[in-house]
Amino acid sequence: MKFTVAALYHFTRINEPAAKRYPLLSLCRSEGVRGTVLLATEGINGTISGTTEGIASVIEHVKGWPEVESLEVKYSFSNENSFKRLKVKIKKEIVTMRKPEINARLDAGQYIEPTEWNDLIKRDDVIVVDTRNTFEFNIGRFSNAIEPGTDSFHEFPNWADKLANDPDKPSTVAMYCTGGIRCEKATAYMKQVGFDEVYHLKGGILKYLEVVPEDESLWEGECFVFDGRVSLEHGLKEGNYELCYGCQFPVSQSDRKSPLFEQGVTCPRCHDSLPDTDKIRYRERQRQIVMALSRNEQHIGDDANSAIHARKTKRYSQ
Repeated sequence: MKFTVAALYHFTRINEPAAKRYPLLSLCRSEGVRGTVLLATEGINGTISGTTEGIASVIEHVKGWPEVESLEVKYSFSNENSFKRLKVKIKKEIVTMRKPEINARLDAGQYIEPTEWNDLIKRDDVIVVDTRNTFEFNIGRFSNAIEPGTDSFHEFPNWADKLANDPDKPSTVAMYCTGGIRCEKATAYMKQVGFDEVYHLKGGILKYLEVVPEDESLWEGECFVFDGRVSLEHGLKEGNYELCYGCQFPVSQSDRKSPLFEQGVTCPRCHDSLPDTDKIRYRERQRQIVMALSRNEQHIGDDANSAIHARKTKRYSQ
């Protein structure tokens, strides 16, 4: 059975997001849809996974809200449900910048379709800015992209302020992120601090990897995604990364060859900092996972990522 994964967002004015929470939560539960959806007065943002019919019902429900003029949705697929749980939360922001004066609905930059993106970022007068976090950038990026060096999106304005005060600041900025939401909000901030010509990739990296042929692509590496697949390649095929159980950071194939990598326990990033008591607990948990797999059973633990790590363990032990 294939599962549909939908990454969705829309900046709009929702006056009473709490009133929309329970009907949406109930529908997701009845359709067996899992994942996380955030609601705020500035809009909706989420990634959900379920059957094609279940996802379609949820998307139709959200599109039926009078505040939703359009909904940006990127679809991909997985052989397993990419989430273990369902969360529908009310937040102050659907993507946290901590700049309440920013209105992405009214002030965002100009969309660029994925098919036009290559021509834009090849221009000499354009700088390409990755609005994601450092660990995401390290996994994959566009050619010549600039990394602001952030660990959280709310750090982005500080970087933007410094660039705006640079006497040699660029005239044109092209911005991108995973699905489009972070770069859309970032363009609104860039315009506020003085950049006039600001573009953002419509549908984000996911849409680009879906529609742009690999032999024409300027993308390098893989794209991190916040679900059980961990990373995606061209054509939205599942990538080669897994999550380290010790630090929850992405682990590459080369990392897994390191003597500091221990499946289900630690990786080169956290090997020296992870307490021995945690390593002992994780080793026991990993032993139980392997035993469950040998009996063709799924190991059920308290951690929400148990099923994800069990699947990754099975794949890389073959």
